[in-house]
Amino acid sequence: MPVAKIAPSMLSCDFANLAMEAKRMTKNGADWLHLDVMDGHFVPNITLGAPIISAIRPHTEAYFDCHMMVSNPSQWVDDIAKAGGQMYTFHIEATEDPISLIQQIHAAGMQAGVAVKPNTPVEKVMGAVAEQCDMILIMTVEPGFGGQRFMAQCMPKVEALRIKYPNLDIEVDGGLSLDTIDASADAGANVIVAGTGIFKAEKPSEVIDTFKEKVNNAQARFAAAAAVSE
Repeated sequence: MPVAKIAPSMLSCDFANLAMEAKRMTKNGADWLHLDVMDGHFVPNITLGAPIISAIRPHTEAYFDCHMMVSNPSQWVDDIAKAGGQMYTFHIEATEDPISLIQQIHAAGMQAGVAVKPNTPVEKVMGAVAEQCDMILIMTVEPGFGGQRFMAQCMPKVEALRIKYPNLDIEVDGGLSLDTIDASADAGANVIVAGTGIFKAEKPSEVIDTFKEKVNNAQARFAAAAAVSE
């Protein structure tokens, strides 16, 4: 049964104090740190890259979940691996050969994630892609900027993946908060990315604990239903 993994998005942190913010999130119970890499081409924004990831790496043992919103994802695999990235998530829309890219990421010593934009059919990652990657990220906002409203209409994608791939890590990213966690957990997501919902919370630890509880309870229900159907 996939377990809850809560990944605060560093896009919402105080960029002047990256190391301190990374430590603050892990102290409050974060499992992963979500690092958004944007190139100004695939999305109309520019954020941190490999040098910044490398600078944060010595300050935390957190798992680095690198979301590569870039137009040429194969170009950055080695750089992110050397910087300390552990999950390299590329967009299915940014490559014509996702299987080769997954193999390249694995060869570099990282896990491979595949992201799907809100208007991209989930069928794009069904089959060989889902079977060879380590995680699928369903975007619940348009990629490129933080602080957007959660798109509940993306939840059927999560449900379809959870039914077909019961043991796969399924991540959701965009607009996650205490108001939207139930929809995500009940659909089957177990990796939860939240930016302002965690970083701006009065008590981040309570938000993270609530996310974990709701996700793990939902996953237990999925496992129980699967056992009955067998």
